[in-house]
Amino acid sequence: MTINKRRSFITGIKSTKLHSKEKKFLIKYKPWGIILFSRNIKSIKQTKKLTTEIRQIFKDENYPILIDQEGGRVNRLSPFFNTDIFTGEFFGKLYKKDFKKFKEYYKIFINQTSQILKLIGVNVNTVPVLDIRVKGANKIIGDRSFSNDPKLVSKIGDICIKNYHLNNIGTVIKHIPGHGLAKVDSHKSTPIVKVKLSHLKKKDFYAFKKKKSFLAMTAHIIFKDIDTINTVTHSKKIIQLIRNDIKFHNILMSDDISMKGLKYSTKINTLKAFDAGCNLVLHCNGKFNEMCIVGENSPLVSKFIIKKTSQFYKFIR
Repeated sequence: MTINKRRSFITGIKSTKLHSKEKKFLIKYKPWGIILFSRNIKSIKQTKKLTTEIRQIFKDENYPILIDQEGGRVNRLSPFFNTDIFTGEFFGKLYKKDFKKFKEYYKIFINQTSQILKLIGVNVNTVPVLDIRVKGANKIIGDRSFSNDPKLVSKIGDICIKNYHLNNIGTVIKHIPGHGLAKVDSHKSTPIVKVKLSHLKKKDFYAFKKKKSFLAMTAHIIFKDIDTINTVTHSKKIIQLIRNDIKFHNILMSDDISMKGLKYSTKINTLKAFDAGCNLVLHCNGKFNEMCIVGENSPLVSKFIIKKTSQFYKFIR
């Protein structure tokens, strides 16, 4: 199945194996990629069987299969890979304390993670988290962040992307242009940030500038000084800023549109994300009725996505 026949969305699936209706769904709607979560992963052998089956449907050995595998508390590989101590904060502190040791430890961590991802058939990891740590913010980011220093976050982000690329694994910087100031969890409600744009450019937005990641994931946050109504995911103004000021020029995907940080229906959340300038829409919860709505309202991939996906395929081989 060629890239240009696919639709501009990424979907989750329900369990550790594909159900018959999910197979029919994939054949009918042809999502650009699939994302795996803990509910999909029981063992290395089982997960590899699942990803192989997905790729057989698309007749594409490079078909994008993503995972959210940061380390620390965000560990989808927990049945066979313990990452409890390896938080973003752990590596950020090590960077400041002993840079030589940081480089060695971080490289080993990424190499080991990449090896397991290859064993299970995953070729995109949704890292690095480039949100800065902010005192008084919601704990949803917390120790997932490398630091409260945007320059340090940016430097570690570059190292992370480079090391995953050396392992032929794609990356997704998140949550662009910055989730660190959010005082509520966007999984549950909509964060509203009232900080001035001048401050954001020096701090939160700085960490994301000029990154070489193939993908970036938007934040479901309202930045009042830029767009008083729309979250980043639904804001033409902020997506233009991401392109023109932050200078991210690769594939821009939404965060999960089933999160409560977005206030509309599944259909409207999907359409507004595309209208704002997201290239791909992400839907994670595996609820079949919602998946169908996203599939119905996602356009065929653009020439831009085809070009960038072709570059990604050459890179991961």
